[in-house]
Amino acid sequence: MKSMIRSKPSLADLPKTVHGGQAWRSEGIEDHSHNLNPFGPPDCLRDIMIDALDGVGHYPDDSCAELKDTISKAFSVDAENVAVGAGSSEIIRNFPHAFLERGDSVLLNSPSFAEYGHQCRIAGAKILTNRLTEENDFRIDRSKVSEAIRSGIKALYICNPNNPTGRIEPRKKILDIVRECRDGGVMVFLDETLLELVRGYEDITCASEVKRCDNLVVAGSLTKSFAIPGIRIGFGFADPSLREEMDKVRMTWNVGQVEQTVANALIRDHMDHVASAAKVMAAESKTLHSRLTEIGFPVGGVSDSFFYFNSLRELGVKCSEFQRLMLKRNIMIRDCASFGEPFEWFARFSVKDRERNERFADAVESSMKELA
Repeated sequence: MKSMIRSKPSLADLPKTVHGGQAWRSEGIEDHSHNLNPFGPPDCLRDIMIDALDGVGHYPDDSCAELKDTISKAFSVDAENVAVGAGSSEIIRNFPHAFLERGDSVLLNSPSFAEYGHQCRIAGAKILTNRLTEENDFRIDRSKVSEAIRSGIKALYICNPNNPTGRIEPRKKILDIVRECRDGGVMVFLDETLLELVRGYEDITCASEVKRCDNLVVAGSLTKSFAIPGIRIGFGFADPSLREEMDKVRMTWNVGQVEQTVANALIRDHMDHVASAAKVMAAESKTLHSRLTEIGFPVGGVSDSFFYFNSLRELGVKCSEFQRLMLKRNIMIRDCASFGEPFEWFARFSVKDRERNERFADAVESSMKELA
């Protein structure tokens, strides 16, 4: 006899989210589809992890007190403003489960990171879409945001730099939106997990503004900046009252002892590793852009960040086909079809060091010749 048990209706047609960074499944493939620090983690990471094993015989500190203190000093906030999660994905999960009721409306930019909508739908929220257009260089249109605020949304999501477009909105624009949202009773979830790999991020980040904006939650992570996606360490910044509510829905002992030890060491002693990578990629982005322009690839302007989001319409090919051609040359790029129409025509790829960027450009040139 078949069971009559069913999941809740909001899960009925909920697809699994799609992400880049899958080249590790294939041998010999250089992965330009992810947005990780191309220089990997610091060489000392193995020793830090080995030393951390001494503490696995007891439960981790559920409050992450030492790690919160370290994060607070590094990001100029108070420890009471800091939440810690198993990657920024847990901060993304906890936000709607703490603050959204079934039927609440949220505004998501599109295209943007798929996990926002995924978690909002699980929470039962109604998704409104602010389409980022090629004609507007995929920038946030303030007038559309203002219209949504007046319509009665509960929350707005912003990713800065936006994934997948790579566009960075200036700090003033972000804060103007946050203040307008505050006046309209709207919360803002600001994802800055990619920002530390942007040169000059200190002038863009809004992390410290949570001390003045009680409707703002900012998410960060070590995943991209230290290239450690296999070690789940994320954090969030918020007014203590918001952080306390998010703590109510997080899993107990969500960040293990090894992760806490690793995060403490990396943030306390090795942020220069991230700054160095950001400096190199900023310079290499210009070099790669120049080379791609020379060979006739429709690269557009120099990226705001350290990854590119380009239409392949001029080449007359959708990204799935161009991805196939690049894989023949042992290079993985991100097919953006999962972001919906018209993004099946778009590719995303990240900047690395000079040698790998040159191989990437050679593969692009060779693939374009095969298309001709």
